[in-house]
Formats: sequence, C-alpha cells, structure tokens
Amino acid sequence: MKKSISALAIVCVISMNAQTNSPIKYPETKKGDVKDTYFGSEVNDPYRWLEDDRSKETEAWVKTQNEVTFNYLNNIPYRTQIKERLAKLWNYERISAPFKEGNYTYFYKNNGLQNQSVLYRKDKSGKEEIFLDPNTFAADGTTSLANLEFSKDGSLVAYSISEGGSDWNKIIIMDAVSKKVLEQPIVDVKFSGISWLGNDGFFYSSYDKPEGSELSAKTDQHKLYYHKLGTAQKEDKVIFGLNEKRRYVGGGVSEDQQYLIITSANSTTGNELYIKDLSNPNSKLETIVDNFNSNNYIIDNVGSKLYIVTNLNAPNQKIVTVDAKNPKPENWKDFIPQTDYVLSPSTGGGYIFANYMKDAISQVVQYDYEGRAIREVKLPGVGSAGGFGGKKTEKELYFSFSNYVTPGTIYSFDPKTGTSKEYQKPKVDFNSADYESKQVFYTSKDGTKIPMIITHKKGIKLDGKNPTILYGYGGFDVSLTPSFSITNAVWMENGGIYAVANLRGGGEYGKKWHDAGTQMKKQNVFDDFIAAGEYLIAQKYTSSDYLAIRGGSNGGLLVGAVMTQRPDLAKVALPAVGVLDMLRYHTFTAGAGWAYDYGTANDNKEMFEYLKNYSPVHNVKKGVKYPATLVTTGDHDDRVVPAHSFKFAAELQEKQAGENPVLIRIDVNAGHGAGKPISKTIEENADIQAFTLFNMGIKKI
Repeated sequence: MKKSISALAIVCVISMNAQTNSPIKYPETKKGDVKDTYFGSEVNDPYRWLEDDRSKETEAWVKTQNEVTFNYLNNIPYRTQIKERLAKLWNYERISAPFKEGNYTYFYKNNGLQNQSVLYRKDKSGKEEIFLDPNTFAADGTTSLANLEFSKDGSLVAYSISEGGSDWNKIIIMDAVSKKVLEQPIVDVKFSGISWLGNDGFFYSSYDKPEGSELSAKTDQHKLYYHKLGTAQKEDKVIFGLNEKRRYVGGGVSEDQQYLIITSANSTTGNELYIKDLSNPNSKLETIVDNFNSNNYIIDNVGSKLYIVTNLNAPNQKIVTVDAKNPKPENWKDFIPQTDYVLSPSTGGGYIFANYMKDAISQVVQYDYEGRAIREVKLPGVGSAGGFGGKKTEKELYFSFSNYVTPGTIYSFDPKTGTSKEYQKPKVDFNSADYESKQVFYTSKDGTKIPMIITHKKGIKLDGKNPTILYGYGGFDVSLTPSFSITNAVWMENGGIYAVANLRGGGEYGKKWHDAGTQMKKQNVFDDFIAAGEYLIAQKYTSSDYLAIRGGSNGGLLVGAVMTQRPDLAKVALPAVGVLDMLRYHTFTAGAGWAYDYGTANDNKEMFEYLKNYSPVHNVKKGVKYPATLVTTGDHDDRVVPAHSFKFAAELQEKQAGENPVLIRIDVNAGHGAGKPISKTIEENADIQAFTLFNMGIKKI
C-alpha cells in the first residue's frame, strides 16, 4: 500500500497549467487502508476519509483543491469575458404567471441579476407590494425559498426555506394579510410538500434527524405529520410512517378539502396510494394501491369520483376513474386511455389538459371531466409547453413555452374558447433567428434508435472543428425536453454546438424506455451516450478534439462512466454533482431510494460485479490519458454527497497520464443545485465554459 501522507502535501504531476504551460501542482490526497468485502471480493477504498464532511482534514482538502482549481481558471484569458457576457444576457426582467389567493394576485419577479426571485402581490385596486423577498434571507443569496402554500381562503401561508442548498428545510407560518409570522418555525423538514386543512393546520413530511452528519448520514424512514396551528412542533401528530417504514411519504388535501391523499414509496419508482375521507371524523385510511409495482397519484376528484394518473398496465400513463368508496384497481375505469405518447396531465379551470410528449416535443389536448376531447391546444411552435394548471374556478389559465432557441414565454389561455395570447415575453439580448435546432435519430450499439436535438448558429461549417457540448441524463424516468438556457446561448454565441441526447433510462418513451436503462441494463445508457458522440463526430459536427461531455447528478454518473470506458471519445469531461461511487451510494442520505434504477452492491454477487464494472471511482486506471476534467460539486449537497466527487477527483489526479488537467471545483455553501443564487450560477458556468474552450485549444473568443 502507498504510504499515507498529509492531505495537504503537494506533488508535481505532468498536467499543464493554464497559459503558463507549467505543470499543475495537485494536492496529493492521502490514502488509507480501508477495505470492504462483497461476496468474497475485497475492494479497496483508500479515500474513505473524504466521506467525513465534518472533519477538519476534509475541509482543508477542499480548500487546497479549490486554490489549485481557481489558480488555473484565473489564468484563462477569456474567462472574465464569458462571465461578463453571461451576466449581461442574464440581466433581463423575468415575471412568472400570476396566481390568485384570497383577495390578492401573486407573482414572482426578478429584475435581472437578483440572486433569488421576489414574490409580489397586487390587491383588487392594483396596488403592488413585495410579499416575500428571499434575497433578504441571507446576505450572499444562498438561502432560497423552497416551497410555498396558501390556505384555501388565502388568509394563511406556510413557506419553507433552504439554507446553503441543503434539502433540510424550515417551514415558516405567516398571516398572509398582515405578513406577521405566527409561531416558531417547523424545523428539520426534508422532501416535503405543505398542504393546508382549512385554517386549522397543515400536513408536511420529514425524517428523524440522523445520527452523525445531517448532510450525509442515511435517512430512510419518512413520516407524514400534521401540524396544528398554535401548538409546538413536538406535539405534531404522525399521520403515516410510524409503523410503516417508507423512504418517501407525501400527503395532500384535495382542492375541495374532502380527502387526504397519501403516497408512500421505498424507491423513486413505484408507490402505494391511500385516501382518507376528511368529511367523516371517524373514517379510516383506505388503501387504493398496496404495492410498489406502478406509479399512481390522484390528480383531482369530483365528489367521490377520483381521477387517478397511473402507469399500471399502461407504460405511457393513462387516467382512470373510480369511486372513493371502492377504490381498488380492479374497479378502475379508463378515462383518458394510454396512447403511443407519454402523458403528463394537469387540471385547471374545470378541465383536464393531457400534455403528451412525442419524441420529447409537447402536444396538448384539452378534455372535460366527462372524458370528451375539447380541442388540441395550438402551441406557438415546436418545443416544450408546461402549465395549464389552476383552481377549478379560474377563468384564465397560463402556460409556458420554450425550446433551445426560444426564451421561455408565458401565454394566457382561455379554456372556454381555446384562445391564447402572449402574457410575458422576456427581453433577452439574443437573436433566436440566427440559430437553429435539428432533431436527428442515431443508432446505438444494440440497434436502438435514439433521438438527439442539435442546436447551433445557422451556417456553421461541418468541418469537425466546432466546439461541442454533448449533454445527457438517462435515468429516473426524467425526460430532457427542449428549453432555453442563457448558459447555452452564450456557448452558441461563441461558436459552440449544444447537443442533447434522449437516452434510455429517461422517460421520453415511457416506462419501457426507463426500464431499458436501469440496473443490469444501465450499460445501455452509456452506450447510447457514446453513440451520440460518435454520431456528432461522423457527421463532422465536431471531433474528439472539440467534444465535451456534460451531465449532472445521474448525468454526472453518465459522464464519469463514459470517460472511464471511452477516454478517447471527448477532449473535455464535465461531471457535475455526480453519483460516482456505485458501491456505496446507497449508504448516504436517501440514496437507498435510487435502487430501482441502480440496484445495490449488497443485492447479490452479480449486481455487485455489474456495478463495480462501471462505477467511475473504481474504474480509473493508472497510465490512461483521460479527458481534461472539471468535476463540480457543492459542499452542502445532501442529495448526492460531495464525497462521490472528492473520491473520483482524487483517483483521477493520482492516475492521470498526459497533459490534460484534472480539477475539482467545490462550491462552498451550495447544494445539489436547487435555489442556487444567480451570482454563483454565473460564476460556475463561466468557469465551465472557459475551461472547456481553453482545453480545446481555443485561444480567443
């Protein structure tokens, strides 16, 4: 075993520093002698000590790694230029769709570069005021508004805040009219909605605070609580999850306040479904679905008639109806049957809107509550539409529309006539007419056709020299649909191509597509991504010298696996907040809930060997020339703990051959991404783009 040295000892390696062409001096990370045994196989884990996010040694390692990284980034000549352009492009007013609560109309607004959007309201006279300004929660903008819910009459509001990007939240309760805080915050809340029962109190979910670090210790028993206003949190009643051990539990009250609806799950796919009649104090909790074999949720009800969205025997989802008195699946009746396209419905204005995804593109059909198709909603173009939600009494609804070259625009929609008009069009300093998006279908290793959308300036030369970012995710039933991004706009302004591949493991084609990229089929996802890169190269969009692969979270795993399997494919690798240690991911926070997608190393010998075979941390080999790599993470990420990224970076720095740099950028006081202040987002993306272009040999932009 290599002799342990201080975490702060410095060693010269042959990666080259920006601009100076001098060797980068990485902090050499000490190695321990920790070993684990799985089914008779011994696995070394020399960097286990980096999992301790509370230790001074880890803190010192983070500081020293950041010093090396920012020293490199500071020497890239156009880094400041990219940052300034990002800030200029981001500096436009953004206003959300309005929503009515009580006697007020609320909306979010950001004047451009505010770290967090501000919640405003207007009274019936049109007088406007700030209702809640999250920028006042913390001086550096790192405390964000995570959730907000009004009582049915709009007189009370409860909102949750996230500090430093953590998933652990606090709930604050206010009188919505006077804006007076009513009682002490509800603390230690995680993965929770807020749902009011009249003005008496509300339901929320959380775990018991774990022993050890709250940012990394395992949490696996979620509970649904009821908080009665005017009482202490310690008196909150457990409604579900005390006797039933579930990793994810959620509860909400129906719009008519008649039912409490509870979902419970042990993984991110498949859930039980329960209902309780709140109009009868003596009613019991009724089971609708008693297993985890399908995804099910109640979208609405009319009296005792329930409208349930399910993928039970319908991999693309459908809506069924059933009477709440006999709600078991054998009594379900198809309401909006399954089609060839994945369904994601919403309700508002007394209608149901079936949002279908055809090859990752939106199509919306409006239905009444009798199941009659009223119309296909005319959308502004080819792209992603979302919204169409609201109370049943609303006369006007709103939806958003976007694609890779069209900034997100909000439209008002009259559900009676089907007419829509522009409500809020952002004034972005970007000329969409100069750019184009094209959807292609390429062939993966096993012959499966995979869609990919390629976006760039019009008139580019297909000469293999275009800087290209290939982005992917490929997991957890998540669909990557076209959307506009300031970050991508700046990348394309500077001559870059942005390509998004809709890999298996995602939700673009329903449950079958998702399942084709899970557990023992996870390699399909990596093969799909590799084939996407090979397609871009074969078609002369780019070449390996000008290709960067990028992804975050499960997409960070994707990048880590592909760069270790095919280090020759891309010049630059950008794994963000990635799941990179596949043998131990399930031991942190709520990671065990990801087992539907991944399986765990404890399942059986075959699953262990499969995971070890692609786990990025375990597949870095000494003497291999890996791409120039910028690993990014946040020190408060309690979704995918930063130890994944720490250990991967340490392995790469020790074993990298050649001159490509391997750096890790650790955002301090930041989490998995949600609620990140705009200032930090701009800085991070400027660094990523500058690093990418510089390592492709681009001298100026």
